[in-house]
Amino acid sequence: MSSELYSGFSDVAKQAMMQPQESMLEVKNKKNKLYIGTPKETSFQENRIALTPLSVALLINNGHEVILESNAGQAANFSDKDYSDQGAKIVYDTKAIYEANIIIKIAPPTLLEIEMMKMHQILISTLQLATLKADCLQALIQKKITALSFEHLRDEGGSLSVVRAMSEIVGATSILIAAEYLSNIFNGKGLMLGGITGVPPTEIVILGAGTVGEYAARTAISLGAEVKVFDPSIYKLRRLQNNIGTRVFTSVVQPIVLEKAITTCDVAIGAMRAEDGRSPCIVSEATVSRMKPNSVIIDVSIDQGGCFETSEVTNHTHPVFRKYDVIHYCVPNIASRVARTATYSLTNIFTPILLDIGEQGGLKNVIWQKSGVRNAVYIYEGHLTNKFIGERFNLPCKDLDLLIVSHR
Repeated sequence: MSSELYSGFSDVAKQAMMQPQESMLEVKNKKNKLYIGTPKETSFQENRIALTPLSVALLINNGHEVILESNAGQAANFSDKDYSDQGAKIVYDTKAIYEANIIIKIAPPTLLEIEMMKMHQILISTLQLATLKADCLQALIQKKITALSFEHLRDEGGSLSVVRAMSEIVGATSILIAAEYLSNIFNGKGLMLGGITGVPPTEIVILGAGTVGEYAARTAISLGAEVKVFDPSIYKLRRLQNNIGTRVFTSVVQPIVLEKAITTCDVAIGAMRAEDGRSPCIVSEATVSRMKPNSVIIDVSIDQGGCFETSEVTNHTHPVFRKYDVIHYCVPNIASRVARTATYSLTNIFTPILLDIGEQGGLKNVIWQKSGVRNAVYIYEGHLTNKFIGERFNLPCKDLDLLIVSHR
C-alpha cells in the first residue's frame, strides 16, 4: 500500500516535470548610445565650454560619441588635441555639429544656430530669460526641440546647481578682482587687500548674503580684510554667519548705517539678486560721490541692473570706468574670467546628466525620474512647458508631467 502511494507521487512528479516550465526572459538593455555635439561659442566674451577632455573620455568610454567644433575649448585653454586624444571627433564645419542628437553649449542659441538644428533635437544651454527673444523661442518650438536651461537645474538638495556653482566662483573672484584694482598696477590706492601687523586691514562692504555674498565674505576674511555684510533678510544673514563659522558685521539694509559703511570702505561688492526683474538699487549716486578716492566698486548684479546707481555695463576688454574718482568694475559674466575653473565646475554637473540619459534609455526617462532635471525643461517636443515664458510671450503652455505620460 505504501509503495503504491509513493509510486503515485512519482507519476505526478514525472508529469509535472513534463509541463512547460518558467523561463528567465532576457533583460533588455535600456542603454542608448548618445551622439553629443558641442559648438564653438559665438556669444561675446563667452570663454567657457560645457565639457572638459576628461568628461569627453568618460562619455566615450561609456559608448557615446562626442563631436566638437574646432577651437571650441580654446578660450578655456583646452586644445583640439586635448579632446581628440580622448576620442572626440573634431570638425571644422559648424553645420556638422548640429547633426548630433544632443547639443550642449553655454550661451543660448542664436537664430542662425537654431536654423542649423534638426527636428526633435535635444538642446542643453542657458536660457537667459531677460534677453530671450520671441523669434528664437518660436523657432525652437517649430523644430519640436526639447530644451533644458542650465539655470533651472536642481540637485538632490533642491539647490539650483549651476547657479550656485557659478555664484561660488563669482563671489570668490570678485574679491581677487578688488585686490587687483586696489594695487598701484591699476592706479588704485596702493593697498594690499587684508592686513599685516601694525597696519589696519582694508574694509569691504558686501551687499547681499546669498551664495555670492557668502563666498566673497569667505575669501575676504581669509585674506585678512574687515568685512561688513548687508541684506534685507535676517534669515540669509544668519545663514551666512553659520556657514562661514566666524562672526562678521551683519546688518539689515538701514539707509544711515549703509551709507556710513559705503562712504568709509575701500571696496564695495554688489551681490543683491532679484527672483524676477531688476535687482534692487540700494546705493544712490550721491552716496557713491562721497566714497573715498580710488575706492573700488564690483557690481556683480549688473546683469540684473546693478546695486549702485552709478553702475554701467562693461566687458572683459574694458572692464572698469571711473566716476567720482571711484573705480567701477561692472562685467556681467565674471565666471568667464576664470573660464577653465568654471568649465570644470559645469562639467561636473552636466556629465552625470548625460550619462543618465544614456543609461536610462533616453531623456524622457530621466525627466520622469529626476525632478531636478525636469525643473530645467522649458520646451518638450515642441511644446512650451514653462508658464513664466508662456505668460511673458502670451503663448500656450502645457503641463510637462502630462506630456511625458502621454508619450510613455
